[in-house]
Amino acid sequence: MLLGLSIRDVVLIDRLDLAFRPGLCVLTCETGAGKSILLDSLGLALGMRAESGLVRHGAEQAIVSAEFDIPVDHPVRKLLDEAGIIAESDIIVFRRVLNADGRSRAYIDDQPASIGLLRQLGELLVEIEGQFATQGLLDPTSHRETLDEYGVPVAALTRLKQSWDGWHAARREREAAEAAFAKARTDEDFLRHAMAEIEALEPKPGEESTLAEERSLLMNRERLTEALSAAIGELTGDKGGEHALNTAARGLERLKDKVGGRLDAAMGALERAIAETGDAIAELENAARVLGHAPTSLEEIEERLFALRALARKHNMTVEDLPRFRDDIAAKIGALDDGGAAIAGLQRREEEARKDYLAAADAVSKVRATAVKKLDAAVMKELPPLKLEKAKFQTALTPLPEAEWNENGRERIHFEIATLPGSPFGPLTKVASGGELARFMLALKVVLAKTSSVATLVFDEVDSGVGGATAAAVGERLYRLSQERQVLVVTHSPQVAARGLHHWRVAKAASKSKTLTHVEVLDEPARCEEIARMLSGTAITAEARAAAASLMAGMKA
Repeated sequence: MLLGLSIRDVVLIDRLDLAFRPGLCVLTCETGAGKSILLDSLGLALGMRAESGLVRHGAEQAIVSAEFDIPVDHPVRKLLDEAGIIAESDIIVFRRVLNADGRSRAYIDDQPASIGLLRQLGELLVEIEGQFATQGLLDPTSHRETLDEYGVPVAALTRLKQSWDGWHAARREREAAEAAFAKARTDEDFLRHAMAEIEALEPKPGEESTLAEERSLLMNRERLTEALSAAIGELTGDKGGEHALNTAARGLERLKDKVGGRLDAAMGALERAIAETGDAIAELENAARVLGHAPTSLEEIEERLFALRALARKHNMTVEDLPRFRDDIAAKIGALDDGGAAIAGLQRREEEARKDYLAAADAVSKVRATAVKKLDAAVMKELPPLKLEKAKFQTALTPLPEAEWNENGRERIHFEIATLPGSPFGPLTKVASGGELARFMLALKVVLAKTSSVATLVFDEVDSGVGGATAAAVGERLYRLSQERQVLVVTHSPQVAARGLHHWRVAKAASKSKTLTHVEVLDEPARCEEIARMLSGTAITAEARAAAASLMAGMKA
């Protein structure tokens, strides 16, 4: 819900702060007083197009802020999270700064935001309906979603989307397999030749590093053998380390009982050293034996290592990739050999997924057809009191060619009207005049009041060109609508103004140096005076005041 609008230096407004309330909020004014400035200012805060002419003459910039109370489960919250904007409370402020050169900046809770995000969020919070509106129900792309919100269960729409996703995943898998099969058929000679080369070598995972280690070992076998022999010689024999350790241990053994255990630690260390030295000699001797009886020659190791590396270079990969490459080729050759049986399986799976989508789409189409009858009947019921008794409304479900089927179904949905008997149906914006269009929007909004997530509706002169009973009918429907949504209406009709729960008057004041627009909050006596002015014109008579009081009293009854 819109809580407040703060305007600084926009056209004829220098400084204005408005606080809005739930229910039906009425703005009245004389022609040219500046009500369009208020709507333009709200549009600025909602991300609509900005023009430098909106900046008040002599000011460097215009600033507009709109304050909203947004529930935690509102779709706006998800978009803010995705944009990385932190909203710490239920109250969120949209702010737009427009420079005199036409450049503008946007902020959400004082955090920089793109104009596009501001517009996207604004469309979820406020709809402006009127003779020159372009958003909301006047946008044909919104009609499918509007109908679905009105009469199609969420579960049916979810199943439709899931079946669409499943069908297209199956299609992509089948297409990928067919493309791979076609390429394999083209490359069959290469694949079979490559397979023969790889099978001849039979590369194994980790083989390159193993061969490289063996090659290094064999290349240094002579030096290693000499080093091993020297090490063994140093440890064994009469002058070796093993002999020296044993000799030291025997000498201390004869004396240890005479020193009261003071040599126990040293004796323990000697015993461990003797054992470790014995283990080292055994390991060295084993390494010498293995090195002396290597089963493969250096030439054989190098021949295989170089062959593997050459094959890997040929296919622009590492030796480690060769086993996987062999598996890939084997799979392609296998697909060629089985005549495309795997593709046939994928085709069957895709067809089953297509049937599932068709079933889900048919189910949604049937529910939509029922919802269309209900919606059309409800809208038609609202038209006669709005002086549209000769008009007709219908929701068209147009089948789409298969190439245009999508996750939302197999039909295009759009609202159409015919304003005269016998005239063809056409789009809302093409057929209705300005006043008729505004009243059509009102009828639609009344019917759809319980389904939209947009909390604030703005009607700009929805009563244009009508009076008497029709204006009263407009006011009654605006009041009904305000029971579900916050409604702001700019009106010249006393019947509509009398329905308001809150009333503001927009006026223009001129001095010698400047002309400014201001907005006044009206209490009950002031409301009566304003409605009397709307009834009688410039000169407010006692009869007009009495009629205004009667009109206001009648609306409360």
